[in-house]
Amino acid sequence: MIVGQRVKTARLNKNLSQEELGNLLGVTKVSVCGYERGTRIPTLSTFLSLSEILDLEPNYLLGRDVKVVSEQDAKYSVKMAKEDIRLIQALKKHPQLHKNLRLDPDRYLELIERKLK
Repeated sequence: MIVGQRVKTARLNKNLSQEELGNLLGVTKVSVCGYERGTRIPTLSTFLSLSEILDLEPNYLLGRDVKVVSEQDAKYSVKMAKEDIRLIQALKKHPQLHKNLRLDPDRYLELIERKLK
């Protein structure tokens, strides 16, 4: 979903409509809409064209503009997109929810999903 959010933001920053971006890419407006919603995946060629047209690094577009998170003296690290780090920071502001999600993520995510419907 990160790809879609970043495509849409970059497209809007360049004042392009979905149709205009589609024309530049050689795809339909429906395809661009699908990329932005995360329901369609561009071909490699289209993906590279997207990054060029929108002036975005491919790694950024993929959510790989990561911060390395590691513990002191740890021999491992985790790479995370900024959006994921923001989500975790917001979640930690709700200690009980954070605890429940850590203990049984599948169950609580299912409950949240049901509540949203």
